[in-house]
Amino acid sequence: MSRERDAWDRALIGEPGGREKIETPALILDLDAFERNLHKMAEIAAARKIALRPHAKTHKCSTIGRLQMQAGAIGLCCAKLGEAEVMARALGGDGVPLLLASPQIGSGKIGRLLALNERTDDLMVVLDDAANAHELAAATAGRKPLQVLIDCDVGTHRFGVTSAEQALELARIAEGCDTLRLMGVQGYAGHCQAIVDHEERRRATTLAIGILADVRDALRDAGHACPIVTGSGTGTHDADSKLGVLTDLQVGSYIFSDVVYDGIEMAADEPRRFERALFVQTRVVSARQRAYVTTDAGSKSFSMDGPPPMIVAGAPAGSTYGRFGDEFGRVELPDGATPPPIGTLVTCLVPHCDPTLNLFDAFHCVRGGTLVDIWPIDARGESG
Repeated sequence: MSRERDAWDRALIGEPGGREKIETPALILDLDAFERNLHKMAEIAAARKIALRPHAKTHKCSTIGRLQMQAGAIGLCCAKLGEAEVMARALGGDGVPLLLASPQIGSGKIGRLLALNERTDDLMVVLDDAANAHELAAATAGRKPLQVLIDCDVGTHRFGVTSAEQALELARIAEGCDTLRLMGVQGYAGHCQAIVDHEERRRATTLAIGILADVRDALRDAGHACPIVTGSGTGTHDADSKLGVLTDLQVGSYIFSDVVYDGIEMAADEPRRFERALFVQTRVVSARQRAYVTTDAGSKSFSMDGPPPMIVAGAPAGSTYGRFGDEFGRVELPDGATPPPIGTLVTCLVPHCDPTLNLFDAFHCVRGGTLVDIWPIDARGESG
């Protein structure tokens, strides 16, 4: 965001109706809905006596990370090392435990990982490979011990050990080293998260968590402590929290929702458990055609790896949003509809929250029509 645009938007903070004057395209966070989502998940976890370890990859914002901790989270997950470095710089004084939920491969990343471990109080990293475990053991010699979790493939097939025997090999390497501390296991069932039907999703995630439980049991039977069993996600939190296997939930998108999660049955008794809180606000910049209008938000403002954005305000009912190039969008109008005039604000629910917010520098936080704050997305672009 340019200094000039930032100054313009910040001058609108607290001004009644200021939301309408925000420069577009802008990422809008409805604080009322966000806060209800934040506390809803915390209440569910507390009632079911399971901990929350939310995923910072969803928001990449240390302000939100701090709010999650204040709401009762036991720590934060980070998908990439760069995210963990940003969170540590911003929240290190608060002693926030960080879990780096992907293997760190290569001398550069391992060097950065160990440097991060030295300046944080409670860092964990996952591993799934014996060579990587030996490399970490050698690199930590004479240094501060590093806490590790064994990552297990529970069906997503991205990474993770594929058998209890592989997990036992990693456990032996870790426990044979003075500077690696085996803390438990991780298993993320990404393939289950967006299954639309709740019962079908429950069955799928029960199988996935069963794989993780089998690895945990094999480790314990061999005499290896396994105090942490972590995994899950927003889509499967309801079922996973009832299975008695996980010690904590790695939920992420619950704070925002998006088109993907808005379209699934979140819980049998509460299909729309989390509210829509994250939007892209765009503006009509051309209305020369009868069938559509052009907006100022294209593929550089929305992730294009899933469903299209969902228009929630600013266009006739039945309108749909599409890409009209990198910088511009196209609102297709239903037959006979009057095109919204130039300058009209169009508000869209984000299609996939994680990659969409990574396209913006800040959340414009609103309550009703008032802009109340701007939160930097300080880990934006941290992909390594």
